[in-house]
Amino acid sequence: MAPSRGPVSTPRKLHKTLANHKGPVHVARYAKGTAKYVLSGGQDRTVRLWNPDLGTEIKSYSAHGYEVLSLTVAHDNSRFASSGGDRQVFLWDVMTGQTIRRIPGHMGKIFAVEFNEDATVLASGSFDSTVRLWDLRSQNRQPIQVLEESRDAVQTIHVGRSYIMTGSVDGHVRTYDLRMGELRTDFIGHPVTAVVPAQDNQSYLATTIDAHVRLMDMSTGKMLNDFKGHASSSYRIRACFGHGEATVICGDEDGKVWAWDLVDVRLRFLYLSFRNADHVLAAWTCYARRHRLCFRIGPSPLTNVQAAPLQPNPPPRVHDKVITWVEHHPIEAAELITASADGTVKVWRN
Repeated sequence: MAPSRGPVSTPRKLHKTLANHKGPVHVARYAKGTAKYVLSGGQDRTVRLWNPDLGTEIKSYSAHGYEVLSLTVAHDNSRFASSGGDRQVFLWDVMTGQTIRRIPGHMGKIFAVEFNEDATVLASGSFDSTVRLWDLRSQNRQPIQVLEESRDAVQTIHVGRSYIMTGSVDGHVRTYDLRMGELRTDFIGHPVTAVVPAQDNQSYLATTIDAHVRLMDMSTGKMLNDFKGHASSSYRIRACFGHGEATVICGDEDGKVWAWDLVDVRLRFLYLSFRNADHVLAAWTCYARRHRLCFRIGPSPLTNVQAAPLQPNPPPRVHDKVITWVEHHPIEAAELITASADGTVKVWRN
């Protein structure tokens, strides 16, 4: 993780508009590695590969019979998987533009697909309330495991090294510990549209339809902070961490991009996590050095810290319709992409 001098400026200068989709864009993902390319999927049943620096479309992938709702890119960028209204997962060869494999099995729309670290296993989450795990090295068309604990549609999946995290319309975030064989359930109370773990796997963001983004402690299930101000009541929206995980960024149904300060939240978490003042000072000193911050120790310095939207507050409208997806560049501090129901993907820089 790159060092941060507190909350960095959210990229808000429009660099390029990627506008070849014919209808709403539901998802946009950066490629792996240096992330020089972007994939987008939309209501027009296509997946499109872009050069975000030049703003040009490189290739279009057409095989879906229904809308594309989710994308995931393999670690080596040679393949990607897509899903949507077809009730099957499409596995693609990036160079040839052809489908390598089509994986049926779900009984409804597939809202989420995600590779594991080496793209040997694929997880898919569906309207049918199940998550299915597929061994891509095997020709067996049956899933290697079916997770059936959700009581409503599974909207989002994250696959970690030793765990799988899912978010459902039933208001629960479920974490499956693959090593321990355990299931941990966090009740959020509102339909969950996105879960994004922090890089240290100690906390995660849960985006919900009640216009809240919650920072949750992954081990205890306690809410560490609540980010609000944006409009969200009907559509699937994804929030993400900003560069260096110093901020939280989320689009909304009014076409605005919101950002909140996360540094102060983590300072409060450090304070509440340690009983001994020496431990507080040691933990705070370590955090400050990591992020190149200056600080002053006083009586109970962190207990009243609150997250606040960053300026501009409120932010300007940058899309004509709901922003369905926000993703920060994994390496560059000054780049962000947004996808919208207005049919565009926009590349933002500082």
